Amino acid sequence: MTDNEVKKELFPEGETGDKSPDAAMEDLARVREYFKDDAYATHVTGIEITEVAKRYAKVELDLDDRHRNAMGAVMGGVYFTMSDFAFAIASNFDSDPCVTLGSHITYLTPAKGQHLIAKAKCRKDGRRTCCYEVLIWDELDTEVATVIIEGYKVVK
Repeated sequence: MTDNEVKKELFPEGETGDKSPDAAMEDLARVREYFKDDAYATHVTGIEITEVAKRYAKVELDLDDRHRNAMGAVMGGVYFTMSDFAFAIASNFDSDPCVTLGSHITYLTPAKGQHLIAKAKCRKDGRRTCCYEVLIWDELDTEVATVIIEGYKVVK
């Protein structure tokens, strides 16, 4: 199985389940409103939430000079911020509050394009902990990073 086939199997387009397009748009508006004050991800970095469903989120980012390191490549923190934000959205949407316990990022190759896409999907959802996989690629279909994030559900 090729990398693209794996990506499409794990993260098919339109993860909105059996919701109507109107309901999916309402969910997206609701999650954007909830996360609008996540200033670092949305205002400083410029990440946009483009899809949301139970245990799933997609975020995107148009790259510019502020995202580059001294060597001209996308700074690793950009990939990490995208993955952490996608995880936060996916794990907290219509769910108990969840925070990151730990994460592991593997940088695969530098982005070749000017637009990044990150999708987070739940791999395991337990009573108190969860595990999410986040894949990040550019608009040229270059897979640039993969991230595993473990979460802890803050339940009273």
